[in-house]
Amino acid sequence: MKTSLAVTTVLLGSTHGFSPVALPRNVKTNSHVRVSMAASDNESLRSKAAAFSAALAIGLTPLAASAATPVNVPYSNLLGEIKSGEVERLVFASDEKSVLVTTSEGVQQVSSVLPSVQEKLIDLLVSADVPFTVQPLPEPSALDAIFSTVARLAFPLFLLFLFLAPRLGGGAAGPMGGMGGGMFDIGKSKSKIEMEPDTGVTFADVAGCEGSKLELVEIVDFLKKPEKFAAVGAKAPRGVIMEGPPGTGKTLLAKAVAGEAGVPFISASGSEFVEMFVGVGASRIRDLFGQAKKSAPCIIFIDEIDAIGKSRSGGAGGTNGGGNDEREQTLNQILTEMDGFEGSTGVVVVAATNRADVLDAALLRPGRFDRRVPVDLPDKTGRFEILKVHARSKPLDASVDLEKVAARTTGFSGASLANLLNEAAIVAARRERTDISISEVEFALDRLTVGMEKRTGMANIKRQELVAYHEAGHAIMGAVTPGFDAVGKVTIIPRSNGAGGFTLFVPSEELQDSGMYSRRYLEAQLAVALGGRIAEQLVYGDSDITTGASGDFQRVAQVARMMVTQWGFAIDELGATAWEGPNGNGMGQPRMASASTEKKIDEQVEIIVRRAYDRCFKCLSDNRNLLEEMKNTLILEETIDYLGVMKLIKEYGVNIDESILEIPPALQDMADAMGIDASDIEAVTA
Repeated sequence: MKTSLAVTTVLLGSTHGFSPVALPRNVKTNSHVRVSMAASDNESLRSKAAAFSAALAIGLTPLAASAATPVNVPYSNLLGEIKSGEVERLVFASDEKSVLVTTSEGVQQVSSVLPSVQEKLIDLLVSADVPFTVQPLPEPSALDAIFSTVARLAFPLFLLFLFLAPRLGGGAAGPMGGMGGGMFDIGKSKSKIEMEPDTGVTFADVAGCEGSKLELVEIVDFLKKPEKFAAVGAKAPRGVIMEGPPGTGKTLLAKAVAGEAGVPFISASGSEFVEMFVGVGASRIRDLFGQAKKSAPCIIFIDEIDAIGKSRSGGAGGTNGGGNDEREQTLNQILTEMDGFEGSTGVVVVAATNRADVLDAALLRPGRFDRRVPVDLPDKTGRFEILKVHARSKPLDASVDLEKVAARTTGFSGASLANLLNEAAIVAARRERTDISISEVEFALDRLTVGMEKRTGMANIKRQELVAYHEAGHAIMGAVTPGFDAVGKVTIIPRSNGAGGFTLFVPSEELQDSGMYSRRYLEAQLAVALGGRIAEQLVYGDSDITTGASGDFQRVAQVARMMVTQWGFAIDELGATAWEGPNGNGMGQPRMASASTEKKIDEQVEIIVRRAYDRCFKCLSDNRNLLEEMKNTLILEETIDYLGVMKLIKEYGVNIDESILEIPPALQDMADAMGIDASDIEAVTA
């Protein structure tokens, strides 16, 4: 007969690996273990005493026998023992998969029991009047819970520490503090401080930016003789921002100002103030300016200030919006610190950036960074002066004329020129030379502009022929176009940047400096860019042209579209207006043209490209003999210089403007750099 589902759990010690567990609610129990509640107190006490005695008897017996190792018996044997009355008591283990049996002879046995048969086993125990119980779950102590939690979190916390330690540490502290070696220094500045009055750099060490140096002379005067300004009630500028392309010497100029004035130089990078924790950047700014005030008079130099000084957006949903944004808090702290300067503090903040257009307006207002000093790419004279500075420690032989090298490096920054001479020195050492010749300089110049030479694939005759035709098409079209860039070199030697060969055009200094290009020049640029594909088409036909002109087409599409949408060179309907911003119609850029206007823009771009294509096709078709001869010369010699190109044009060219055989005044610098004078041209054209 089935009994009630109520169960009394009796606490037992852990025996032979038994750990406590609660008995399921649907388990039927033995009436001998049930505790009943009587109405009278005496009955209740007697019942409790009886229950306690029974529990104690049941609990102590297994403990007393625990010294003996339980015997494993099959489940079938266990059923037989229960039916025959040989089982005195039974304990269900906490894992719900085994039971501990005590026989009438005091022998302990262990038997495995599947959870699915436990209900039938309980029915059998009840019918056989065998007392049974369940080993309950233990109550974990607070100490166990703490140890368990720590054990689970130890490894993740260790990994987190390894990740954050470098960001919170920052290396050894400098002589004046700076960022220390522990995470508790997270709010301290990482700035580098040079306390010696002589920084080792003066204006004499900075070449190629004479105009910028003139702007900074008054900063030196203020730091040297502040009383001169105070006497007339003048306040020296608190901040100077230098803007210009990378590598033009902005950091060197700031050091030179400190060296000329003989004051400490504190340098930091804008990225050092931006961390993953909000408020760290502002704390580091406070620490930086605190150090500067203690070291006054001094110069604070913040490189790449656009990392923290970008313009703030209006809404909280913007990229830099929101009062809790780390970058914005850092910027606000800079503004606050610069507002707090007194006229006599003797601290000048110098910053550098190549993205002045993205800086916040509050940063550039009078009283903060109110002086803007442009540091542009050097002109020919500037490049010559820079080359002289970097050539001081390098042995140059008589073949190296730095003025000619300066003329050939239009568009190079000071850092690029320093790298050029260093690469030339490396090549000279590799060639076992004790000095640097013009050959090493030429090699380094090619390496920096078009990549390393690759001799792999040069044995492929078909590849050589294809590249020779392609480059000859560019060179001929450029050489026979009056007013276009001079052809400095044509080669079919492949380069590490992926180019199978290249044609080097040298722009004039005036054109490079002004940055203003005529419509005639741009149309010529399109025709020259198409010369490679058209040469392939003339020789191999439409079916065998290659993908070698992919980069040329990208450039053609870009220039032609800018002519129509930005520079007002549309031929008819669109007129002289701009239909796109400087960055085109990219993501986030407002559309300035309707769909119908966009269609007209595409039509105008197609017209401009078609005119350039027809012009180039006619020129190369008329000069097919010149194309073939230049191809043959390239395969034979691999490289043709300016004089070689002029010689071929004079000998094989037809229907060309004779003015191209003269050295235009605008290209005289390029001719000088190549050692070409009027007598050379006369010899070629005679």
